[in-house]
Amino acid sequence: MFDLAIIGGGPAGVAAGVYAARKRLKTILIAEVIGGQSTDSQDIQNWIGTPHIAGLEFQKALEGHMRTYADDIVELHIGEKAELIEKAGDEFSIRTNKGIHKARAVLVASGGSRKKLGVPGALEFENKGVTYCASCDGPLFSGQDTVVIGGGNAGFETAAQLLAYAKSVTLIHRSAECSRADKTTVDAVLAHPNMKLLINTEPAEVRGEKFVTGVVVKNNKTGETQEIPASGVFVEIGMVPATDFVKGLLELDEWSRVKVNAKNQRTSMAGVWAAGDCSDELYHQNNIAAGDAVKALEDIYFFLRAAK
Repeated sequence: MFDLAIIGGGPAGVAAGVYAARKRLKTILIAEVIGGQSTDSQDIQNWIGTPHIAGLEFQKALEGHMRTYADDIVELHIGEKAELIEKAGDEFSIRTNKGIHKARAVLVASGGSRKKLGVPGALEFENKGVTYCASCDGPLFSGQDTVVIGGGNAGFETAAQLLAYAKSVTLIHRSAECSRADKTTVDAVLAHPNMKLLINTEPAEVRGEKFVTGVVVKNNKTGETQEIPASGVFVEIGMVPATDFVKGLLELDEWSRVKVNAKNQRTSMAGVWAAGDCSDELYHQNNIAAGDAVKALEDIYFFLRAAK
């Protein structure tokens, strides 16, 4: 029987794990991988205390920090996926693809996965020009025309990466302003001579033969369409929260994110907390995820002490 089960290995899960270890809470951390979505980034510039860090180095740093304090207090079950959580009395059973674990409290920090582009041709040309990982596939499009779909930080960071070697980058953004992205990043990217921004514009179709040849876009104000020639289409349109394993157990919002009390990260069920991209936190960033998880851990600690 563990005091706490942490589900997830991103900044939220690791931050909670470090704090759990230091508070000597017998903990199991269940995660398919360590690092979260930022492992795809070439250059993370807003992780406080670290001006620049590559995604893979960020992953190593998180895991290194966790292992430094884990000792015999936090068991790391990396490569394990939570499939269902059930409650019986004051105990929780966490069923994974490798077994069943029991805990007195649960922190859901499971993050999410990339949202897929739902237009004609997107599925057909996935891995044939349509990609969801710029750091994985970006260099394959050196000297070629590319399109980035999505106007948040992820979209502009992808554009910045592609501009280092692509012939051109066109970023498609459905809104009139790029308010979801950091202004410093936006300004730097738009200053590049090979960069073009299309606002109030949405993708309508991905075209190609054996591989992608272009993207048809539609101006959502005028209704006009145009085809943008491109060999690579990089999709950065958000996340799908990884919360299937708590459906029916916890209250979720319309996007399937776990509803939490912002003061302490408590969910609709006593004994369960949530933090990070899987929660209905208004803003999703690494630092916020880690902070929310620490907030949750502090509350969990007092919850467990009061229960003894």
